[in-house]
Amino acid sequence: MDNYKVLLAKHQRLETQRLILRPVTLEDAQDMHEYASDEETTYYVFERHKSHADTEKAIVEYFLERPLGKYGIELKDSGKMIGTIELRRKTEDSRGIIGYTLNKAHHGKGYMTEAAEAILKLGFEVLGLDCIAAMFDERNTASGKVLERLGMRKEGVLRHVHKWKQGEYFNDVYYSILKDEYEERQS
Repeated sequence: MDNYKVLLAKHQRLETQRLILRPVTLEDAQDMHEYASDEETTYYVFERHKSHADTEKAIVEYFLERPLGKYGIELKDSGKMIGTIELRRKTEDSRGIIGYTLNKAHHGKGYMTEAAEAILKLGFEVLGLDCIAAMFDERNTASGKVLERLGMRKEGVLRHVHKWKQGEYFNDVYYSILKDEYEERQS
């Protein structure tokens, strides 16, 4: 894992059948603002961007300051960025965690599953991780379905983990997949 960051730097661009996963830039601000300003899309993930300037600030502070492992999800056929996905090392051992957001206009087309499969491949086959996990607000059932399609298993629910909008508590559902489970699915 000593060369984890070097490996991420060498794999800043990933391609799937329909998608390009690549670093987010300020040129993505319009596409990102389209979904980041939508309350329905952002409700379970982050505070809604109220202005184009909010989106530019988020890109600089989150994606440009520490870009490794963070990807814009771009449609190959149009060049439109429709969301983001990331892989973070959860600890200094061999565990990682993924997170993602997708423009609601592109829900139900398998894009997030396709992007996440590329991230699992990177994590297990390139970075040598042993486990990749994800968490989501239990009310966001669509996110859970993505994780199940990836072969992840539910490990548990962390109740009232954080306060969120208007001071309400929410529960995080924790899913994971082990490297041997991933490899079994690939064969």
